Amino acid sequence: MIHFDKFILKNGLKVIVHKDKSTPIVAVNILYDVGARYEDPEKTGFAHLFEHLMFGGSKNIPKYDEPLEKAGGENNAFTNNDITNYYLTIPKQNIELAFWLESDRMNNLAFSKKSLEVQRNVVIEEFKQSYLNQPYGDVWLLLRPLAFKIHPYRWSTIGKEISHIENATMGDVKAFYKKFYNPDKAIMTIAGDIETEEIRVLAEKWFGPISSGKVKNIKTIPKEPKQTETRVLTVERDVPFDSIYKAYHMCARRDKDYYTSDLISDILSNGESSRLYLKLVKERQIFSEINAYISGDFDEGMFIFSGKLVNGISIEDGEKALNKEINKIKEFTISDDDLVKVKNKIESTLEFSEMSVLNKAMNLSFSELLGDANLINQEIDYYNAVTKEGIHRVANEIFRNENCSTLYYLAKRDGGN
Repeated sequence: MIHFDKFILKNGLKVIVHKDKSTPIVAVNILYDVGARYEDPEKTGFAHLFEHLMFGGSKNIPKYDEPLEKAGGENNAFTNNDITNYYLTIPKQNIELAFWLESDRMNNLAFSKKSLEVQRNVVIEEFKQSYLNQPYGDVWLLLRPLAFKIHPYRWSTIGKEISHIENATMGDVKAFYKKFYNPDKAIMTIAGDIETEEIRVLAEKWFGPISSGKVKNIKTIPKEPKQTETRVLTVERDVPFDSIYKAYHMCARRDKDYYTSDLISDILSNGESSRLYLKLVKERQIFSEINAYISGDFDEGMFIFSGKLVNGISIEDGEKALNKEINKIKEFTISDDDLVKVKNKIESTLEFSEMSVLNKAMNLSFSELLGDANLINQEIDYYNAVTKEGIHRVANEIFRNENCSTLYYLAKRDGGN
């Protein structure tokens, strides 16, 4: 059980406090309710660009990293389609520095032409190196728009195309900041050997004066229509192995069937005792690697299979073998032992994640954005409530041909263009 206190400032900033006496390090996590899903389809990649811009200096702090490092702290951030998350760890005695740093860039980010150009170039280079020039790097740039036609999950956090970041103006960037980087769109969690009243005083001092967001007309996210036909895309790339990617639509993160779907992915692909590894890698040697996982999106997301074929195995034979294993979990009820084993793995993973104050701070923020910070304490019960019958039902709901988008990612043959 992770105990915590929660309060909300007048400007809407939610603050969660978790006391952990076991470490002299304090974790500060600020989650902003802005991911790629909120972007203009013609101006994508902005949430990710801002992840970089937020380290470019604020009005009173020209270099964010410098004072933090001098105080013995570390920091980082990440963006996905649903959120942008900033986090740092710092010795307990220097905790007020973290409040100064985070409040200044929430309120007074420095928008210099130099900073924008530097971070724009960093993101463009990342786009090229990680997505265009990396083997298999463009998979998500291909698979997302194949699976999603309406919902903004159809583009990756890096953006649809480089031109959207290349053409981003100072006005575009300032408007995005004004719209999303506000206290009422943020959740701050502090975990460590601290007291709630101490944190309340610091939060009021540093964040209390910041105005809540003025821009309220955040658009409604369109719901993706139910997929009713099989979708297929075949590409050739300069890669060593043919690969298959299959994306099935599944429920949203808040749905009760999310936990069942997650357990299905673990039954199929968590470790060397999983079904796909044993059958398709170890026994039949059809794939050199094979994975099943869920995207974990806030809205209806994807259940994905990805596998690299062994040289000499045709894409048709590989897909046939994979489909056979998928059909097994649809047709046959799993054993009690298999269900207990996969639940035990989940429980140990969740317990391990609670050993770090930073992980606890992140998970509390994430749970709160999902609707209730106490979800962090309830998840194991939700996993344990999953039944064999539920697995059979959900597998049959998800793994339907007309619900599947398949990407055949082929290695270029001799003479290929």
